[in-house]
Order: sequence, then structure tokens, then C-alpha cells
Amino acid sequence: MLTFLFAPENVIFVSALILMLLLGVVQAIGLGGHAHFDAPDWLDWMGFGQVPLLVVVVLLLASVGLTGLIGQQIAHDLFGGLLPAWIAVPGAAALALPMTAVSARLLAPILPHDQTTAIDIGDLVGRGAIIVTGRAAPGSPARARAEDWYGQAHYLMVEPDTVGQAFDEGERVLLVRREGDVFRAIATGDHHLPRLGV
Repeated sequence: MLTFLFAPENVIFVSALILMLLLGVVQAIGLGGHAHFDAPDWLDWMGFGQVPLLVVVVLLLASVGLTGLIGQQIAHDLFGGLLPAWIAVPGAAALALPMTAVSARLLAPILPHDQTTAIDIGDLVGRGAIIVTGRAAPGSPARARAEDWYGQAHYLMVEPDTVGQAFDEGERVLLVRREGDVFRAIATGDHHLPRLGV
């Protein structure tokens, strides 16, 4: 078995499997990142962009290594010898590419995906907010809290969009535009309505 594995014709395939295992160890101890990159369209079919880059590399190395060793074993059984590397390696690579693509597509739905709840602060325009500190008046913004669609709270400075209007603490407002670090808002009209007892 060792003679087969370390035959010169199989060095590339065994090296691919060893590299795959080393990448797995690096990832397991947390030294590897979850690198993603925008792949050109012609690489999409291989799974780039659907799973992390490291996963595609590991799948490719495993496919090349296993396909090469299996192919060499078949050649040995049929012809009594191993194929030269200049024939075996391109053949294994040609088979490994579609195997990698299929494996990546099968893994994509079950692997965790990178997600972020980070938003552009300007995307809060159109959302409601509540004045939490101070009194907002034209030229004198107050601190308000708004929630994005992920439920994350954002604290921002708000002043009325209408001259002569002011917002008190606890008042709900609608963010209508952003000017630099200050959001302009209009009243929602419910702050001064009487509260009905139940």
C-alpha cells in the first residue's frame, strides 16, 4: 500500500490529500478565515460564492487526490502499472472539476452562511424613531432611537423638518431625510392624543 501511495506517479495526488488535511486542521483550530470573493461568472458553476472559498479549495483538493488515486489503482489492476503523471494528473483534474461543483452545490444549503445585520445608517430614512434624550427643535437636535428591520437599535440625532415644530422626550417621529449626521423628522401625530384607559 505504501509503495503504491508513494510511487512517483502518485505524489501529486497524495500531496493534494495531505494539503487538504492540513487546511482542515488550520480551519479547525481557528486560524483560517471564511474568505469569500466575487468570482467571475465562469467560476460560479464550481461553487465559488455559494460556499466559502476554503471549502471549494478543500473539495477540489479532495477530488483531485481521490480521483487520481482511484484512477491509478484501476490502471494498475487493468494494465499492471501506473499511468505516468503527465497523463494521470490532467485526467484527474478534468474529473475533479465537475465533482467539486456537485459537492459544493450539495453542501451549500447545509453550511452556515455569512450574514451581517450592518446597515447603511441612511437606510433608516422612512422608519419611525422615538425621542429619548432632550427636546428636538430646529437647529437643536435631540437624541432618538430607531430600530432597523433586524430589530437592532440605532441612536441618532434628530430635529424637526418643519420650522416652528419641536419634539419632546418620548414622542414618536418619522425620519424623512438625512443631512450629514442629523436626521430630519416629522411628527406622527399621536404624541398629544389623549390616552384611553382600559
